[in-house]
Amino acid sequence: MSERGGNAGPQPSSLGVLRSNFSSTVLASVGTFGRAMRSGAQATMIGVADAGRLRFQWRETLTQAWFLITVTALPSVLMAVPFGVVVSAQVGNLVHQLGANSLIGAAGGLGVIKQGAPLATGLLLGGAGAAAIAADLGARTIREEIDAMRVMGINPVQRLVVPRIAAMLIVAPLLNVLIIFVGILAGYIVAIAALDVTPGSYWQSFGAFASSADVWVSLAKSTIFGYFVVLIACQRGLEAKGGPRGVADGVNAAVILSVVSIAVVNVVITQIAALFLPARFA
Repeated sequence: MSERGGNAGPQPSSLGVLRSNFSSTVLASVGTFGRAMRSGAQATMIGVADAGRLRFQWRETLTQAWFLITVTALPSVLMAVPFGVVVSAQVGNLVHQLGANSLIGAAGGLGVIKQGAPLATGLLLGGAGAAAIAADLGARTIREEIDAMRVMGINPVQRLVVPRIAAMLIVAPLLNVLIIFVGILAGYIVAIAALDVTPGSYWQSFGAFASSADVWVSLAKSTIFGYFVVLIACQRGLEAKGGPRGVADGVNAAVILSVVSIAVVNVVITQIAALFLPARFA
């Protein structure tokens, strides 16, 4: 006699469940990134058209830019100081063992310009900036303000997304310059005070190896990072649903996707820059 009341069929294994969850997560992330890029293309075209017709929302753009500066300027300084100190100390100790103290300025300065400043800018914008934008737009979506704008014939992308993209493109390179300045200054102080490097040799080696192309690449990277961050944050905010819990989930997803996108894009840009702009040897 066959047993009754048992399992009707084989239960999925833990490996199968893990594979299914991973696949669904990857597909959802790719879909989110694709919708963000489509929204970004639409917002860019609308912004260019508004600028051409002299109808661009400069007041809202400046308001959003000032808001981003207030939430990221001080953390930028606080992040740049220890980063410049760590880079200068670690590189300085290694170079000191090789007997090439005169290269500390070049190594520390280029490390801050090429990698430290744009990554710190992107992470700050992806953390504080993306969270603030996603929370703002998510709350508007939950309160049905976005639906009300559509009913009144107002395009939410034109009214809300375009000014935030323009503001991010303004703030990102400014933060990058601030982090470069503070990071190099902090590294210089450590090199002079703790590593017995003379001021002249520090700046001489820095000027011999660094070039204006390095700064332009750093500014371009930070601007691209900011563009990806604001697109993802706006997309997650406009798609928020499910009450306050949905807003929190949207903010969390915006921050995570921003950080992951910055890491991937940084690798791609670094490889392209190394291919077309190899390091200069003095």
